[in-house]
Amino acid sequence: MNKLKAANAAEKLAKKAPSVATVSPTATPEVQELILMQQALNSISQGVLITDSQRRTTYINDAFEKMTGYARSEIMGGSVAILQGAGTNPDTINALRTALNAGQPFHDEILNYHKNGTPFWNELSINPVRNGEGNLVQFVSVQRDVSERKSSAEKIEHLAFYDQLTDLPNRRLLMDRLNHAFTSSKRSGREGAVLFIDADNFKDVNDTLGHDIGDLLIQQIAKRLESCMRAGDTIARTGGDEFVVVLEDLSEQRIEAAKQVSAIGEKILITLNQIYQLDIHEYRGTCSIGAVLFWDHEHSAEELLKRADIALFRSKNAGRNALTFFNHEMQVAIQERVTLVREMHTALDHQQFLLYYQVQVDSTHRTLGAEALIRWLHPERGLLSPAQFIPLAEELGLILPIGRWVLESACSQLKAWEKGVLTRDLVLSVNVSAKEFHQVDFAAQIKALLQRYDINPALLKLELTESMLLDSTEDVITLMNTLKEIGVKFCLDDFGTGYSSLHYLKRLPIDQLKIDQSFVRDIVTDRSDKVIVRTIVVMAQSLDIRVIAEGVETVEQYQHLLDSGCNEYQGYLFGKPMPIEQFEELLK
Repeated sequence: MNKLKAANAAEKLAKKAPSVATVSPTATPEVQELILMQQALNSISQGVLITDSQRRTTYINDAFEKMTGYARSEIMGGSVAILQGAGTNPDTINALRTALNAGQPFHDEILNYHKNGTPFWNELSINPVRNGEGNLVQFVSVQRDVSERKSSAEKIEHLAFYDQLTDLPNRRLLMDRLNHAFTSSKRSGREGAVLFIDADNFKDVNDTLGHDIGDLLIQQIAKRLESCMRAGDTIARTGGDEFVVVLEDLSEQRIEAAKQVSAIGEKILITLNQIYQLDIHEYRGTCSIGAVLFWDHEHSAEELLKRADIALFRSKNAGRNALTFFNHEMQVAIQERVTLVREMHTALDHQQFLLYYQVQVDSTHRTLGAEALIRWLHPERGLLSPAQFIPLAEELGLILPIGRWVLESACSQLKAWEKGVLTRDLVLSVNVSAKEFHQVDFAAQIKALLQRYDINPALLKLELTESMLLDSTEDVITLMNTLKEIGVKFCLDDFGTGYSSLHYLKRLPIDQLKIDQSFVRDIVTDRSDKVIVRTIVVMAQSLDIRVIAEGVETVEQYQHLLDSGCNEYQGYLFGKPMPIEQFEELLK
């Protein structure tokens, strides 16, 4: 029987005798043939689907019903697009439609969905059927569920490219991604890097606690390393206690790229240095890291790994728990950074940070308060300004403990000032970083400090920058209002240099705007600066917000600010930042 005859027979059977199970001796030869055809189609394990030329379903066999979960009554006369779902590849569907529209055969594997929502891989072969005149009249599709085969293939492929213990890419996949990253870096001009990471003294864990505990440690190290990575970075386990990280899309400037690598490396060192809970055992471990930039792209991926391994060896020899660059120039630059980080930890522990105070006055030169400015009295480098360490502290998260120290010191100073006639009403301004301000418990921290030192909240003023207010604006407003309700004041720092949005300004509970010194510097000679300052003052006054100008260094600047309506000032004309003893002497 040819395809057209078989398809027609099946279609007739579906219409005339869908429930006949046996061949009746009294049945006509045509009906007997139809029944035998139905039995034949239902006896095969593959699903059979027949449609007309418009792709309306005219027949399905039992295997198709079982495979899809849909009964004949739900499929007949309709489209099998009902089997498609969110995971179905649109490219495959387009290829299928193109073939059928052209009256061509089609064979592929497609992700379909059972009636109950379960996805399954469907291998289908569709053939067009034409009549004696060559006209397309039907499509016959034979289908089978190949999900188990696909799953087995995926598992085999996964085992070929991923480490069984950590589920990280293995060396084979690492080399593929490293070669890709290397080529991409060469094309874009942006740097990349390889980090070779080795757990220090891992052999001791295996020897003393057993290999099962060692495996547990490796798994936890892998999870911690993943938490340190950026989107797009690759981390692989190459064997034993060795891991390799490939960093892409770094800065085009080598020194800057090295700083980025160092920041990630330092994060890894800190993260892996935390306590591990290994079953019933607590363990604290460290790691050593060797790093190499792609640099001039003259070396192969294999050579980069060798160089990173050499750098790792140097880290081990230097005492472990360190990051070492293969390139000496990079190493010198990064070593200074690493040293600074360690010394900042020491500074916190040994109280090397201190506050300097810069006076704030009104138009009559009456002292209104001061801004607290952090300094670092380094035992070897002397007095360091915030610009020399705060950016790095913000980058590595050290700004949080440093910020807490600043706030606590400020509250302590306000308490001490309560005893003095000249200081009891002074307002103390404290700069708050974005990371500090966006802590979920920041308001609770402030409230706790105010209660601990039993000070007037209205004497504490928190200085925020415009950029801090743009993310999660509603949360920012809620937080500010929470602190505003207990009396804490707010100053918007560096106003005019950021977005300066009137929309958020009218909604935020701001007490004061601080005109940035970039507008004050040339106010005497630059007409634009004069106009900007005057505009800020008028706008603030209309919103009942006070204005203070920073960076006032000359009488001429002061006079222009006064003429513009600005009545509060801060700058060298009135006093430099100074230790508390000098500041209090200045007040006298």
